[in-house]
Amino acid sequence: MNTDKIFAEAIANEYAPKDTSKVVALRKLDRKAKSTANIFAYTFGVGMTLILGLGMCLSMQVIGGGILMTGIGILLGILGIIGVGLNYPIYKKLLRTGKEKYAFEIMQLAREISESAE
Repeated sequence: MNTDKIFAEAIANEYAPKDTSKVVALRKLDRKAKSTANIFAYTFGVGMTLILGLGMCLSMQVIGGGILMTGIGILLGILGIIGVGLNYPIYKKLLRTGKEKYAFEIMQLAREISESAE
């Protein structure tokens, strides 16, 4: 098996004109299957990063002051670290769920496209 040939064909397929409605529908289904996971990952990741940063600022007394604010900052920092650490596993779970939801339609449409290309 020539991997260079397969790689070249994959790149050529990306640049080939995709005017057929089935290919456009396949791309839309693929995007729909992945969009929920992507939106959640970016939103949750940014939110947890901001919480982590706020916790760091409070614990180092850049903002606020006193022992109470330092304690709150440490707790917020730990919460942010946990959230950032959980972001990827949650993303993978949501992505798998989205792919399972649209798998039948995508596979059926991809099979139709590949059969009509022959």
